Amino acid sequence: MVVDRLDEAQIDRIFQALADATRRDIVARVIEREQSVSALAVGYAMSFAAVQKHVAVLELAMLVRKEKRGREQIVHGNREALRRAARLLDAYEDLWKQRISSIDALLKE
Repeated sequence: MVVDRLDEAQIDRIFQALADATRRDIVARVIEREQSVSALAVGYAMSFAAVQKHVAVLELAMLVRKEKRGREQIVHGNREALRRAARLLDAYEDLWKQRISSIDALLKE
């Protein structure tokens, strides 16, 4: 299944990144408004380094990008990557709907 030409490894990185509640929250926060890693870290009961690691996973999945401003690392959300993930899920939903329709047709015979 091809959705926006994502390879399987990239699809895996996106959904593995989104499988974690903290990372989903980080994405939601930076989609709403760019934030520094320091500002993000204040919102979690974990170390700054742990938040940095979460951001690195999200960056590898291309769900966020970092920009250096002076001494700060500013995190921006990537709306297009989230749209791609949503389109992928839509494609899977369509596939399953087709399969259910086929099974339903067989059962009616």
